[in-house]
Amino acid sequence: MKKKLLAGLFFIFCFSLSVFAQEKIDYQMMQRIRQEGMQNSKIAELMSYLCDVYAPRLAGSPQYRDAGKWVVNKLKEYGLENPKMEPWGTWGRGWELKKFYAAMTAPQYMPLIAYPKAWTGGLNGTIKGNAVLMDIKKEEDLAAFKGKIKGAIILSKGEQEVALGMEADGRRESDDDLKKMTLAADGSGRRNFTPELIAQMRAQRELQIKVTKFLKDEGAFVILEPSRGTDGTIFVQSGGEYKKGSIEAMPQIVVAAEQYNRLVRIAQKNIPVSLELELQSRFDDSDSLGYNIVAEIPGTDKKLKDEIVMLGGHFDTWHAGTGATDNSSGTAIAMEAVRILKTLGVKPRRTIRIALWDAEEEGLIGSREYVRNHFFDRDKKETKPEYDKLAAYFNYDNGSGKIRGIYTQGNFEVMPIFEQWLKPFNDLGASTVTLRNTGGTDHQSFDGVGLPGFQFIQDPLEY
Repeated sequence: MKKKLLAGLFFIFCFSLSVFAQEKIDYQMMQRIRQEGMQNSKIAELMSYLCDVYAPRLAGSPQYRDAGKWVVNKLKEYGLENPKMEPWGTWGRGWELKKFYAAMTAPQYMPLIAYPKAWTGGLNGTIKGNAVLMDIKKEEDLAAFKGKIKGAIILSKGEQEVALGMEADGRRESDDDLKKMTLAADGSGRRNFTPELIAQMRAQRELQIKVTKFLKDEGAFVILEPSRGTDGTIFVQSGGEYKKGSIEAMPQIVVAAEQYNRLVRIAQKNIPVSLELELQSRFDDSDSLGYNIVAEIPGTDKKLKDEIVMLGGHFDTWHAGTGATDNSSGTAIAMEAVRILKTLGVKPRRTIRIALWDAEEEGLIGSREYVRNHFFDRDKKETKPEYDKLAAYFNYDNGSGKIRGIYTQGNFEVMPIFEQWLKPFNDLGASTVTLRNTGGTDHQSFDGVGLPGFQFIQDPLEY
């Protein structure tokens, strides 16, 4: 992780000194930054705390707030000014998993690789029963189960295709890949959501809502569904609402695709599939606010110290893992960057502000509300005082691969600046500057209101 930090840190350092390509870059300081990052890195230590001790960090959960307090203390220890958990507005209800167990008990015993969805209810003790297979393709299919599933354990879909993997999981960007990015001149890069695809996605979502409501109304106990992913990997997000006062969603459990398919194939042979489940979850209403984590290294130039260079990534994670690549890596990188600057006694002309975002996984909420509070309110079309003070925001949220360059979000004017600043790090593989957009993370909250928000190109590895 040492190498991937340096190019990004250099960008932050240079932007804090200068926003213009013709201004002088302090290459001596750049070399000291590089040496500190390569020889005295604290990334592994930070990652261990973020992934082993303070994970997961579901937005609004007690675990998120406990982890945030640890980061604030760490930033204070580094010497940053005014480190705090800054409320961005009302979040709603927290949620945490207290206990979970799932297994098939007949015709053979098999412990299930499975995980409950966030913001869904628990079960009253251990429940046992036979699974009911419901592969609903259209709303009319529900009629066949009317009055027949009270107290049932539901297999909500049929057998899922599990793709055969013919390539290695891990991958780095090749020279050809990077060249194609460089040649992209139209700012493209986002997924093409055609009207047909949007309509299909909307129809699937609406059917799923109707199915879940039907199951709850009919008194089913719990819903099991297959995970996307293979080799036992589970992707699990939310199955209920986090807003205060919302109706509690029924228990929903995601099962590894290979095991789920086994359950379905047995059920299709009219052989009873006996399951045993225990699920204890808890909704937390002790604090309804959401929190971003912020701290600063003040600028020293009398004319420029009020201008701001920001770096960060999202701090929240989903609840089924440690959040290592999404986004403990970005959190650790941002923390290490400011640690190095303070360790070396850097005196930036502009203020450097670190921000670790809340509720990115629920729709970039923490960063979007921060932009609303500090820079621009999109609803009111109201510009805030700091809007004209932001030089740039650099985001890190593309996993654990090393930095290979940067997306400019179609901003042609910054390309020569970024190309110049990356030259000293070409030997580490960071050289590509592309006009392409990249989406799906917190730089969009800035880019969407006309502020310069950027995300780095990284090797995808096995993300």
